[in-house]
Amino acid sequence: MYARAVTIELLLASSQHRYEGRPSDGPRDATGPELHDSVEVRAGLGIVGDRYFGQRAHRTASVTVMAAESIERLGPGLDPADTRRNIIVRGLDIDAMRGEDFELGGILFRAHRPANPCAWMDVALSPGAFKALRGHGGMRCEPLTSGTLALGPTVARTLRAAVAVPLF
Repeated sequence: MYARAVTIELLLASSQHRYEGRPSDGPRDATGPELHDSVEVRAGLGIVGDRYFGQRAHRTASVTVMAAESIERLGPGLDPADTRRNIIVRGLDIDAMRGEDFELGGILFRAHRPANPCAWMDVALSPGAFKALRGHGGMRCEPLTSGTLALGPTVARTLRAAVAVPLF
C-alpha cells in the first residue's frame, strides 16, 4: 500500500435529510449539531448518528467522502458543509478510487460508487456547482472496519500511488 499524509477538514453526521423538496425552497433547518471534531465509524453500518447509519439500502454507501480540492475548484469562500458529504479530506483524489479499498485514519473503507452532485449544489454552494462537480462529487463508501475519525492530519493508505496525489 502507498501511504500519504492527508488532512480531514470536515466531519458531518446529520440525523436528517436537509436537502429535500425543491432547491428554490431552501434547505430544512438543522435539528441538532451536524459538524463534529470526531465521529465513530462502525463497519458495515456507517457513522454513528448519521441519517444513513444502519440503513439497509445504504450499506455500501453509508459514508460519503469528498476531496477539499474539488470544492475549491468552484471558487473561494464556499462552505464544504454545504455539500452534505460526511468527510472532506485534503490530499486524496477520492474520485479516482471507485471500487478500491483505502484506509483513512486507520479505518478501512471501500469506495463503491460516485456521490453524484444534485441540483441543490447550485443553491447551496454557487450557481453552476451542480455541473462543475460532475465527476468530482466524491465517493459513496462502505466502512469495512470500525474506529474513530478526527479532524486534522492523518494518513491515507491506497493501493495505487496515483490516487494518493491530488490531481487539481
